[in-house]
Amino acid sequence: MDSKKKKALPESNELTRTSPFPDEVLDRVLGLVKSHKDRSSVSLVCKDWYNAERWSRTHVFIGNCYSVSPEIVARRFPNIRSVTLKGKPRFSDFNLVPLNWGADIHQWLVVFATKYPFLEELRLKRMTVSDESLEFLATTFTNFKALSLLSCDGFSTDGLAAIATHSKNLTELDIQENGIDDLGGGWLSCFPENFTSLEVLNFANLNSDVSFDALERLVNRCRSLKVLKVNKSITLENLQRLLGRAPQLIELCTGSFNQDLTPRQYAELESAFNNCKNLNILAGLWEATSLYLPVLYPACTNLTFLNLSYAALQSGELAKLIAHCSNLRRLWVLDTVEDKGLEAVGSSCPLLEELRVFPAEPFEQDVAPGVTERGFVAVSYGCPRLHYVLYFCRQMTNAAVATIVQNCPDFTHFRLCIMNPGQPDYLTDEPMDEAFGAVVKNCAKLQRLAVSGLLTDLTFEYIGKYAKNLETLSVAFAGRSDWGMQCVLSGCPKLRKLEIRDCPFGNEALLSGLEKYESMRSLWMSACNVTMNACRRLAKQMPRLNVEVMKDEESDDSQADKVYVYRSVAGPRRDAPPFVMTL
Repeated sequence: MDSKKKKALPESNELTRTSPFPDEVLDRVLGLVKSHKDRSSVSLVCKDWYNAERWSRTHVFIGNCYSVSPEIVARRFPNIRSVTLKGKPRFSDFNLVPLNWGADIHQWLVVFATKYPFLEELRLKRMTVSDESLEFLATTFTNFKALSLLSCDGFSTDGLAAIATHSKNLTELDIQENGIDDLGGGWLSCFPENFTSLEVLNFANLNSDVSFDALERLVNRCRSLKVLKVNKSITLENLQRLLGRAPQLIELCTGSFNQDLTPRQYAELESAFNNCKNLNILAGLWEATSLYLPVLYPACTNLTFLNLSYAALQSGELAKLIAHCSNLRRLWVLDTVEDKGLEAVGSSCPLLEELRVFPAEPFEQDVAPGVTERGFVAVSYGCPRLHYVLYFCRQMTNAAVATIVQNCPDFTHFRLCIMNPGQPDYLTDEPMDEAFGAVVKNCAKLQRLAVSGLLTDLTFEYIGKYAKNLETLSVAFAGRSDWGMQCVLSGCPKLRKLEIRDCPFGNEALLSGLEKYESMRSLWMSACNVTMNACRRLAKQMPRLNVEVMKDEESDDSQADKVYVYRSVAGPRRDAPPFVMTL
């Protein structure tokens, strides 16, 4: 290790021990440590390890863009090549965070331009990104290679055109579920004709038609392309031609899966899928019908992830498709598959580890029940490795959940969303307390939990008593008193994120976490019984926390409508809009 590098670290009484390992050994060992959590732990061992980790780290993950400033990050880590940055609270996905709240990427890019001119990767989630920022990114960082934007907003396809035009070494362009101003598909024609480096291309959630000729030429040039996710403007005939150009794909999101094909076209499409020997992940299938699903069968054997969240398949269609997917580990479906479809999953997918069931009509009340407890139970019997579930349904029972977690005790993520707020066990009319009690009692590895249905404080007593590895808890329309939240804050030692909306928790609950919040990443409370005075008291007693309050129009001046609490080494943020009060 360069002696000048060691002098850059201020002396610390806590890091005075020296390492018995030579610098070369430390560098090699740290090169094998990929987890950001593990690297952070390594940096705490002693002064030499701190220095070694500081200078060798090339990737940084920041779970809250306001928890630290870009200047502090640059001082701490001089050689970063890759940045992952998250912005708005997760409840922004449900329109609970006002527009123009913040989380703008531009100031970060300005600092990175000076400190990290060698930046290669930027992965953003729930950040505000302007076209100007995208152009600045593309023209400033000459070796830039990978851009991933997930649930971001503020930009248009003109920004994508700037990336395509100027990022000569781009290997990844991943645009997923963003609030983008779609001005047309012309951006895809901006890649230079000598551009060949692309390995990942995802524009599945854009709406406008793209130039297929430009796309086909791009796919043909980029011989290392491994991931291709197109939007529904791409027809089956187009898809067959793309697969013929890129049989090496390992991940594919198809376009529209509904087109009149001649027998010859059908055979050519089936042959194209059969030639994709490395395909492991399949998604898309917009407007899929049973007529053309059989063309997928040759490619199903090696699939480990099947995302059908865009395809409103019926139970029989899913059963026929899933019968060919014996190696499946992850499955996303819409509730149109009903319980019979999930029963087929339980019969055909013994290796399944993750299941997500989304509602096809989330805002409609008078619809078919979709999936119920019966389908969930069937999956648990047939898929003993299941450890991650997101399950939207309109009815559930305590007994069913108890059976599910007995069959699958290794759950790390359990997110049950009963869509009617305050819905009890529909058979007994009892609260759903025993259901979530069974989850936390049986699933010792549980890290993330989302609760729903009619719940009393007993649910939260169970969580505080048994969920000792819980890191993230999401609560909506639940609880009876402050006692429930107090049980969670005092009983869950590893809790990092607590998200609460439309619950009766108030001041006493909020202030019971004074000693807890500094070890957490964030607390969100909206439509609860919290007052401004309680928030001021929290801010005064815990000055290292940022306590932000967002007021709703025409609300009581004494009420704190939305409260966002998070730890920060950067102090209060400098870009808070007028409707955000930093206490």
